Amino acid sequence: MQESRQYVCIDLKSFYASVECRERNLDPMTARLVVADPERTEKTICLAVSPALKALGIPGRCRVFEIPKGIEYIMATPRMQLYIDYSAEIYAIYLKYIAKEDIHVYSIDEVFMDVTDYLSLYRMTAKELGVMIMQDVMDSVGIPAACGIGTNLYLAKIALDITAKHTKDRIGILDEEEYRRTLWDHRPLTDFWRIGAGTARRLESMGIFTMREIARAEEGELYRQFGVDAELLIDHAWGRETATMADIKAYTPKSNSIGSGQVLGCGCDYEGGRLIVKEMVDMLCLELVDKRLVTDSVTLHIGYNRQFRQKSAHGTASMSVITSSAKQITAYAVELYERIVDRHIPIRRVTLTFNHVIDEAYQQYDLFTDPAELEREHRIQQAMLDIKEKYGKNAILKGMNLQEGATAMERNCQIGGHRSGV
Repeated sequence: MQESRQYVCIDLKSFYASVECRERNLDPMTARLVVADPERTEKTICLAVSPALKALGIPGRCRVFEIPKGIEYIMATPRMQLYIDYSAEIYAIYLKYIAKEDIHVYSIDEVFMDVTDYLSLYRMTAKELGVMIMQDVMDSVGIPAACGIGTNLYLAKIALDITAKHTKDRIGILDEEEYRRTLWDHRPLTDFWRIGAGTARRLESMGIFTMREIARAEEGELYRQFGVDAELLIDHAWGRETATMADIKAYTPKSNSIGSGQVLGCGCDYEGGRLIVKEMVDMLCLELVDKRLVTDSVTLHIGYNRQFRQKSAHGTASMSVITSSAKQITAYAVELYERIVDRHIPIRRVTLTFNHVIDEAYQQYDLFTDPAELEREHRIQQAMLDIKEKYGKNAILKGMNLQEGATAMERNCQIGGHRSGV
């Protein structure tokens, strides 16, 4: 029988908005504030909406134009580096109570903790420990939090996402019995972790609208509809989760990749798209060098403007080398771009991925590679990294970065596609 454990899941309330409120000496729970870039159009998505605006029925990820005109609010320009700094400070608070081996950082504003072995140490219940940590975050940083407590990781997450929203102290507690008693008939299914709109629609086509109905459904039909994913769906319907914190810490993916993507402010023509792809290759190659990695193939995905019937172009190019050389990888990426992209349709989105990323010790040449030239390029790439690290990402640029339509200089001032604030 599996040992009973206690997990805590802590989420920082409307994190980006709460940080901006604290920077303005405003109460995050009462101030009306949205985090969005005022220089973009009204169609831009708000990165965060303060709890006071959510209380008025405004969704957390709405577009600016969807906020009713009669509501007054502050619009804060995103400052991603500031949010990262706050998150790091809060993580340091968590470490005062729980060892890093028992903490899983789920996102910039959410963590899981296995607190089982700490309850006897602190002579507290899981709820009391959660309250103490949340209060320390509030007293030290001024950011409010919510907390989910469960006997497995899944129940802790559901306690946070669903149960905690209906309690005054923003704390939800679930075990399997309580989960089935209170949430088996909860709707909509999309409120539950890992059930997206597509999965919900497929379940509805089977006449299934609640977790109770999933638990009672014929398992063979679920496996026919969802394949191996049905096992997780069934386990979660019963409130079960076999993964533990130790499993998360021990997990290593079978293969790794790194990638970059950007949505262009307006439709970009064929030549402009090729320039952007070359810039993205150059930036990702520097990341490879920095992490001492190499790759053997590139994948390119191009999204077109929505008004055109042809929605996207997609392809992968396998290379005869395993390398981090920008010169070599650019040649393959440009050939792939020219092969799959329609010259006559404006480009809206570009995503580039380096596949099968491995340690640079496995670098491999082909007959046409000059090892001396490759080593010279590698030294130049390392020198560029050193300069960028010391003086900023725009301290050293290539000629293509200054061409009309280039985006690298702007993206160097962003984190995650948003302004870094520095």
